Amino acid sequence: MPESTSNNNYVNALQSRDFDVVMQRLMGEKMQRTPRYIETWKMVKASRPKEEAMVHAAFESCLFKSALSCFAGFGIGVLFGVFTASVDPMSTYSTASDQPPSTREYLREAKARSMSYGKNFAVVGMMFAGIECTMETIRGKSELANGTYSGAITGGLLGFRAGPQAAVVGAAGFAAFSTVIDYYLRGH
Repeated sequence: MPESTSNNNYVNALQSRDFDVVMQRLMGEKMQRTPRYIETWKMVKASRPKEEAMVHAAFESCLFKSALSCFAGFGIGVLFGVFTASVDPMSTYSTASDQPPSTREYLREAKARSMSYGKNFAVVGMMFAGIECTMETIRGKSELANGTYSGAITGGLLGFRAGPQAAVVGAAGFAAFSTVIDYYLRGH
């Protein structure tokens, strides 16, 4: 069977039968608040082509989410490092003389800061996303508590090198921060 015919059949089946079932269960008179809506989505998932299901599974994996957060964190850290290097009053004058730094000195400082911040943001983003995804997988729920628990674990691990008191403070601070952010992003 040609691929275009196969895709047309898939689209037609999804539009006619599956879409109607989903809409009836979610919005119509058959609307249910029980886990039966999961069966409806499983039926729609089963009607997907194998390749589409594989790509979807790859994008939903904890490994992909952690890697994406790592790269995004690195990029944000680099931007933050360049910004802080440009506004830091200590880097505008060299210690040997009261001369403003040359462009080369500024670029060297900006590179060092951006790499440092990039690495730190990448590690924190990767840790948090990996822990949150794993927590969501283990608990089987996507709720506000996952971000709180993940923040506590991440903050505790990051603060642990400085001692137990720093680990507790880091866990509490990171948990509170991630809870507030998650609360507002979920629209509560």
